[in-house]
Amino acid sequence: MNMDWKLLSSEYLFKDAWLTARIDTCETPTGKIVAPYYVLEYNNWVNGVALREDGQVIMIRQFRQGVGRTLLEIPGGTMDPTDPDPLFAMKREMLEETGYAFKEWVSLGTIAPNTASSNNYTHMFLATGGVKVQEQQLDHNEEIEVVIMPLEELQQLLLDNKIVHSLHTTCIFYALLYLGKMTMK
Repeated sequence: MNMDWKLLSSEYLFKDAWLTARIDTCETPTGKIVAPYYVLEYNNWVNGVALREDGQVIMIRQFRQGVGRTLLEIPGGTMDPTDPDPLFAMKREMLEETGYAFKEWVSLGTIAPNTASSNNYTHMFLATGGVKVQEQQLDHNEEIEVVIMPLEELQQLLLDNKIVHSLHTTCIFYALLYLGKMTMK
């Protein structure tokens, strides 16, 4: 059964580098008109679990205005229009935010942050064999603290619901599954 909606019209309400909002009018296969339907457009995002050569996890701590809190997270960010692919973007973000380069990269898949109202995807990675090669190169609005911890501590933070960013918890779960480290206690 075809459940795809037909887009009848679309109008942009706001366009900026970080957020674009549009209002759509759609028709369902049964002929119902859905209007207004709001969609937020974003560039795709990347995030990754990063392990140093010694197996320690590289986390970051930064303030997040949306929830008004400083959070412990994994490195990641927005794909730039000039990034040729998600892996390139992830390597760039990892180097900028942590100063580390990595020997091996594993794609953990792609997820959609909010399929109801956003158009973008998040590409998840596991990076291993990390070596610090430079100092952080942060954007003008970034203040990021690098935090190093054992993999077991990250696993416990996840199980204790201490990592609250849903896109990051998903990536961490997939990384722990890939590494054979995910167990429920």
